[in-house]
Amino acid sequence: MTSADVVYSWIRALDPKTASRYVEQLYYLKNAEDFNAGKITNANLVGVNAPDKYTVRAELKSPTAFFLDLCAFPTLAVVPRQAIEKYGDHWLTARPLPVSGAYDLVAWRLNDKVRLKKNPYYWDATNTQSEIIDLLPVGSASTALNLYERGQVDIVWDKELIPSELVDVLLKRPDFHTFGYLGTYFVRFNVTHKPFDDPRVRQALALAVDKERIARRITRAGEQPAEHFVPPGTRNYTPPPGLGHDPDRARKLLAEAGYPGGNGFPRFEYLFNASALHEKIAVELQQMWHDELGIEMELRQVETQVFWGMQLRLDYQMSKSTWIGDYNDANTFLGMFVTGGGNNETGWSNPQYDRLIDAANNELDTAKREKIFQQAETILVHDEMPVIPLYVYLGINYFDTNKVAGIWPNILDDHPLRSIRKIKPGK
Repeated sequence: MTSADVVYSWIRALDPKTASRYVEQLYYLKNAEDFNAGKITNANLVGVNAPDKYTVRAELKSPTAFFLDLCAFPTLAVVPRQAIEKYGDHWLTARPLPVSGAYDLVAWRLNDKVRLKKNPYYWDATNTQSEIIDLLPVGSASTALNLYERGQVDIVWDKELIPSELVDVLLKRPDFHTFGYLGTYFVRFNVTHKPFDDPRVRQALALAVDKERIARRITRAGEQPAEHFVPPGTRNYTPPPGLGHDPDRARKLLAEAGYPGGNGFPRFEYLFNASALHEKIAVELQQMWHDELGIEMELRQVETQVFWGMQLRLDYQMSKSTWIGDYNDANTFLGMFVTGGGNNETGWSNPQYDRLIDAANNELDTAKREKIFQQAETILVHDEMPVIPLYVYLGINYFDTNKVAGIWPNILDDHPLRSIRKIKPGK
């Protein structure tokens, strides 16, 4: 791997033909957005080059406080040019899969497991702790817990793989670990669909939601109800207050929008993917909006891949949503709702919001940058409400510290596999 491979990989991600959904993470490079949009076709004009074999020089269009965080994100990862040029779009099916990481892919059996083997050519192979790692795609919380209890798996990462009815009991065990997590569970509006094109309607629905009740009755692990979108603990940022819970004000706003007592409000559909947790939250929201506002919501549960496609195409009215931070900065949450953003998926556009996000990311002073972001988030969660934040995630995973080492809690829940090892008995 050389610096030329880095340049190739970044330009490939920016190439319109690649159609990368995360391409905005490279827009901070000079001319990158214009290149991706086809306004310029000369890749040499993009702000990345390799002056020698071991140096990559990035020229940014403006100061970007989190650029080094982006460099560690998969969108900017180096990909194998020789395999892509040989196999085209099917390069990921090449065997052996050309990789430069700590592990080689041995096998990937759908709905069974992914097997990884230590890569002897990795630059730090001496410190790669495990020879073989199996990754099991498990969708059932009870199945995950049973596999763990029988000693067939060592670690379970996903909080949703804890049976909700057992959360209270399991969290008392020493092998169940909780930590602050950079993630938000929220409701997304399709603002191109009436009556959700009216901010008063969106505000009314938000004000009618008792988020404390959701955390107390459903999630039950100590999640923090959210009046803002950016989680607490985000670096150099304190979120502004949102609307809160006020059913009386909600009813007034709904009446102002033309639906007094819910009269005339059309039945609408709430979309969510298959999960007991998502279903319970959907039912709770359905009941709250019926009781407080007199409106009727239908529930539609679909398979997960179908769900993502429908949300991307704006083929929904309201939907369950989650966002886990890509890096520890407010921009990873607030930047997603700029006009045309690849992860916006609401149809919402606000020029003032766009200008504020742009200004914040051009600001070098940390305190000034925070205030600009706070103005933007106020528009998002108080004034316009294209989303309703419900709660901030609490990270939970389970493993026995007497049997597994190399895992350290962190707000991104990022755990390099090369650092993890099983503890041999007696050591």
